[in-house]
Parts: sequence; structure tokens; C-alpha cells
Amino acid sequence: MKHLLIFVAAFTAGAALTGSVHAAPQPAGAAHDNNAPITISSDSFQADLNAKTGTYSGNVQIVQGDMKLRANTVKLSTVNSKLDKVFANGNVVVDSPKSGIVTGDVGVYSVVPRTVLMTGNVVMKKGKDVMRGAQLTVNLNTGQALLGGGARTPGASGGRVQGVFIPNSQPGN
Repeated sequence: MKHLLIFVAAFTAGAALTGSVHAAPQPAGAAHDNNAPITISSDSFQADLNAKTGTYSGNVQIVQGDMKLRANTVKLSTVNSKLDKVFANGNVVVDSPKSGIVTGDVGVYSVVPRTVLMTGNVVMKKGKDVMRGAQLTVNLNTGQALLGGGARTPGASGGRVQGVFIPNSQPGN
């Protein structure tokens, strides 16, 4: 259980990348700099001024300090000229040397409540420790996270959360 709590806390700190345009307190032990410049690169960008959205497409990479987010597409939506939600789709990867790597099919960061929802084949890795599930919800204000296994289908192995923890493992070993 200790490994799980440390792992979720580390992921929570790492997930803050997509919300770093809105500085807020980080969970204990987090060393991410919310004020570091944010760099976004992609193959293309399309803005919809009427819908107040911008979409980065093709090998999207967002970097802030040592934190990185990659996805096939990232759509930003605004409300009252302020960032409201970040939608990352396709091969979503959040990577930080301190927090580990979290992957999934879709990631949604809601700025005001500071919540992250990652769905579809969610995998959390920190060193040799690995957790898998169908949906991950993280509240960046409280540091609380919930990893769910998804619906069970007859004859399939899905539907359950899986974790493998290696005692005394060090990140990168």
C-alpha cells in the first residue's frame, strides 16, 4: 500500500503539467515549477475564434521544465479568455523524471477544479512499479486519485485494476 500511495502522489505531481498555466499549490514532495515557460510544438495548429478553441495536431509535445506531455492532438478551450480545459487525444504520455510515466488514450485536464481524467488503457510506471486500469481520476488540489478497472466483459481479462510493485526498487532500475 505504501508503494501505491507514493506512486499516486508522484503521478499527481507529474499530471500538473497540463495545468501549469494556472499556478496553484502542489502536493507535498512536488518540485515542479509552475512558473517555468511552457513550450508547445506540433505539426500544425488550428484556431477557431468563434468556438474559442485551439487545436495542435500531429506529434504534439508540451514541455515545462522537466515535465513533458505528448499526444496526437491537444485541444485547448477557453471561457472568458481564460484556459478552461485541455483535451489530449491519442497516445497520451505524461513524463517526468521525478513522477514517472503515465500513458492513456485520452486525457482531459479541467483547469478550475484542477482535475485530470485519463481514460483508455491507463498505465502508470515509476521505476519497476506498474499500475494498470481503464480510467484514472486525479484531483490536483487534494492529491487524491482513483484508478478504475472499467467494465468487465465475458471472456476478457479486463475489468480489474492491476498493480505490480517491486520491493526496494529504485526509479530507473
